[in-house]
Amino acid sequence: MKSSLSSATLLSGKTALVTGSTSGIGLGIARALAEQGANIVFNGFGDAQQIEKLYTDIGQEFGVQTAYHNADMSKPAEIEAMMAFAGEKFGGVDVLVNNAGIQHVANVEDFPPEKWDAIIAINLSSAFHTTRLALPHMKRKNWGRIINLASVHGLVGSAAKSAYVAAKHGLVGFTKVTALENAQTGVTCNAICPGWVLTPLVQKQVDDRAAREGVSNEQAKKALLMEKQPSGEFVTPEELGALAVFFCSPVADQVRGVAWNMDGGWAAQ
Repeated sequence: MKSSLSSATLLSGKTALVTGSTSGIGLGIARALAEQGANIVFNGFGDAQQIEKLYTDIGQEFGVQTAYHNADMSKPAEIEAMMAFAGEKFGGVDVLVNNAGIQHVANVEDFPPEKWDAIIAINLSSAFHTTRLALPHMKRKNWGRIINLASVHGLVGSAAKSAYVAAKHGLVGFTKVTALENAQTGVTCNAICPGWVLTPLVQKQVDDRAAREGVSNEQAKKALLMEKQPSGEFVTPEELGALAVFFCSPVADQVRGVAWNMDGGWAAQ
């Protein structure tokens, strides 16, 4: 009988690379994978000293090796350098979590073309570049997990988010194709589609709304949630981390090409 996902050594000896992992969802997933024994390659923006403390502390807390690469996920050459760095340091990437993302809100006719290009590059194209570079190692070992952080916006649309919705729908499609191409190997590819998570990106939307409507931050949070997310509660990075661990476990060997929404009922409406 296969082991469940409860063992704290589920990913012992394996390496996970999580893009956009210096805060928010990416950090929550990186912590969850480290807790299961994975070495972690962090990526993201922020204060260099704070980032160093972050990955050092997580390494010590869970007894794993950690490293950091500051690749700009809009630049293919920097992504290649990051993947090469992971290969040199740890021998390759066994678990790839494509989480990096940016957002801009505007109607289509007002949407700045440079913002469109940046969102498509970071939210969609970066996942293609990391995946194409991770797959050869995974296929040689006949084991790998590719987890793409899409969004409920990979399943449904919202006004004023054309680039984000297009990128996330594209990421769900890319997930399916990657899963199909590797269906007879030990490499799986799946997407997680969160609803509202109180990340720095979402907090900015809350702050803007509070200022625009002249209400408190808590009132703005509740209003934002109740428009879309029937539970009225935010999804947490810890919950998303637990789902990522499930995808990495033997019980998920036949979970392939799914877009798994964790969205408080958003897409059920």
